[in-house]
Amino acid sequence: MRKLLASIVKELQLLAHDKVGLLLLYLMPVVLVFIITVVQDSAFKLVNDNQLELLVANKDKGALGDSLVAVLKQSGNFLLDEKNDLSEKQLQEEGLSGGKLASIYIPENFSEAIENNTSTITQLILTEFGVTEDTLAVAERKETSLTIYFDPILQENFQYTLVTNLQTILSGMENKVMLENLFEQMGYDEIPEHIAAKMTGEKTPIIAKHASLDGQQKMTPNSTQHNVPAWSIFAMFFMVVSLGGNLVKERLSGSFVRLMTIPPSFMYTLISKMLVYLGVAVSQLFLLFCIGHLIFPSMGLPQLQIPDAFLQLLIVSILSGMAAVSYAVVIGTYAKSQEQANGFGAVSIVIFAAIGGIWVPTFVMPDYMQTVALFSPLHWCLEGYYVLFLKNGDWNALSSSIIFLSLFVIVCQILTFVKLKMQNYL
Repeated sequence: MRKLLASIVKELQLLAHDKVGLLLLYLMPVVLVFIITVVQDSAFKLVNDNQLELLVANKDKGALGDSLVAVLKQSGNFLLDEKNDLSEKQLQEEGLSGGKLASIYIPENFSEAIENNTSTITQLILTEFGVTEDTLAVAERKETSLTIYFDPILQENFQYTLVTNLQTILSGMENKVMLENLFEQMGYDEIPEHIAAKMTGEKTPIIAKHASLDGQQKMTPNSTQHNVPAWSIFAMFFMVVSLGGNLVKERLSGSFVRLMTIPPSFMYTLISKMLVYLGVAVSQLFLLFCIGHLIFPSMGLPQLQIPDAFLQLLIVSILSGMAAVSYAVVIGTYAKSQEQANGFGAVSIVIFAAIGGIWVPTFVMPDYMQTVALFSPLHWCLEGYYVLFLKNGDWNALSSSIIFLSLFVIVCQILTFVKLKMQNYL
């Protein structure tokens, strides 16, 4: 035990002298978590909280164009800049030069076309019910369109959200006009007040809840809950640059050969390296979780909510750390030079992160890429943390992540043992 403790102290001293490695292990993940969380939180707020600036040119000669503009203002989702004197071409130019992400052009025949089309539908309904003669001439449908110009930098999901909102507003306007026409054809001057009140006042409520495996709403998914665990995993696996390179350097410098002269020493050295870097991995997680929980709220970012399942969190963290350490040891064992270990190790981790869901969620990937993601150890680490941080899962939900990570650690350890045995280090 004294030899193992002495070897651990030696590894800690080596790590302390590696200033670049320490910056890579601790400063890089902190910066990444801050930057990615701030950027994504701003994107979420653009959709959920912020008002999108709209440039509007209303050329409509009827009342519905003004009604549409009024509804857009009342929705609270948009900041409208009305410039009705602009032509359609000028609207595009003004929107791009003025920094407006979207511009709406309402044509001259907007009201006329909607009223004509709703009147046509009303006549068909009354004819179907036998209220009017079926010989009544039905007017031809007049085509009209509402044109939206998007700034090319606006992402497609934001464009889709805006178009969907406008379609909902237009559907409501068209239904109201159609109902007014229906009552007018039946001899009413306007929609009866009690019916109008029912239409506007009684809407089916939509209750939005986040699904969880235990049925309890403990945590609200946000940019922090996603990014802190994801980039903590990326930082852990990036230790391959420090640990892998360190192993290659010691092997090429002859340190391994000298350790072989004292039979137990080599095994102590290998175990001590893994224990020290496992401690580094766990300390990285602790640091980033503390930053997310304690510091993010003071910066206006969502607070990281730590799951109640402490034991499950500890097991997943240790397994993730062991997976990162074992992978770094394999790279350091098989690489023939320090440059090879650093280059291959860094690139492989970036690839694992890309296909494993660290950068882009796997559910948006094609089916074949979701299958490929299953071979990334970072994917299973992330799935484990998602179960805990987002789904309030239990041991059963964690079983897949625990089994895969355990197998990954075992395979890496076997590969390391085989290589060292072939080189007569063991």
